[in-house]
Amino acid sequence: MSFSHSMATLALLLLLASYVKAQASLFDIRKYGVVPNGDITMALQKAWRDACVSTTPSKVVIPSNKYKLRQIDFMRPCKAPIEILVNGIIKAPKNPFDVSGQNQWVRFGYINFLTLSGNGTFHGRGKMAWKQNNCSTNKNCKKLAMNFGFGFVNNSVIHDITSKDSKYFHVNVFGCKNISFTNFRVSSPAYSPNTDGIHIGKSTQVKITNSKIGTGDDCISLGDGSKEVTILNVTCGPEHGISVGSLGKYSNEDSVEDVIVKNCTLKNTNNGLRIKTWPGTAIISLASDLHFEDITMINVSNPIIIDQEYCPWNQCSKQSPSKIKISKVTFKNIRGTSATQEGITLVCSSGIPCETVELSDINLRFNGTTLVTAKCANVKPKIGRKAPICAT
Repeated sequence: MSFSHSMATLALLLLLASYVKAQASLFDIRKYGVVPNGDITMALQKAWRDACVSTTPSKVVIPSNKYKLRQIDFMRPCKAPIEILVNGIIKAPKNPFDVSGQNQWVRFGYINFLTLSGNGTFHGRGKMAWKQNNCSTNKNCKKLAMNFGFGFVNNSVIHDITSKDSKYFHVNVFGCKNISFTNFRVSSPAYSPNTDGIHIGKSTQVKITNSKIGTGDDCISLGDGSKEVTILNVTCGPEHGISVGSLGKYSNEDSVEDVIVKNCTLKNTNNGLRIKTWPGTAIISLASDLHFEDITMINVSNPIIIDQEYCPWNQCSKQSPSKIKISKVTFKNIRGTSATQEGITLVCSSGIPCETVELSDINLRFNGTTLVTAKCANVKPKIGRKAPICAT
């Protein structure tokens, strides 16, 4: 973690703590006519509106119980720091067509100093939607709603919240700066398609700590423009692991820089730590200073991957190589068990080979016994102690 990122996070926590000590104005949704098992959409909108115009710190309270919630937006800058404390179970509409896939079920936008807290659950009720998801075969598939959207939300904290069974991605973070997720839980079964846990794009100083994420896709995925991202003490599994990318598919992409993934555990995932870029596109960009350290793998297929020929469902041409420059990447102290004999695959671009890739202290065993092998193309990694030599 960079010094500036550490100081920004510390300053944010101290500032939010100081607001907690102050007497916040309370806006309990029960005062707006809410009943257990009822629809809280209108009441929550009114409580948010009243809290947002408060000139002193405010707290919207959703007490313990079960509630229904339609699609809702929390937009515009508030006049003071604001918290939503959720202790209940909030359920989305079951029918996927009752929630616009162009947006998110619960969307926060253009807010400074937001706290979303409590021990509550946002239940996306995605089972019906998963059956209608044909995105694996149809690139023009109908979009389904995510559970959460955080757009241009700065200096904010989400903690102790559970996102369950989203219809699509669970969380989308876009255009944010200095936002943290801690003790955050994401839960969807392995068969739920495209249910990425947390997707980050065009955001700076994002921190995900002490969290547990299990989905039907990537636990955490970093899109273009992700910078100064720290992922610490996260348990991931099942399904696709932690990914940088995919990158290079669109023409307006920004670089990905300064990523730290540390002290994480991946269990029963189809991939482990993965960097993936598209070939056959014109975009020229950079993915640099990506560091993976102190990672435990438990029965993980393909634990370490750089794939610059990423082309799912044959949606691209591999005739022209990826133009994403990958450099300054370290995989250090990666240990545990691999479900595949080939545990390390570094396939870089033939047009712009990877530079300064380091493997050290790699102790991965296939079926718990045999050390994994490594395959490399268009890269000459620096091999530290206890790391397999690349075959070409």
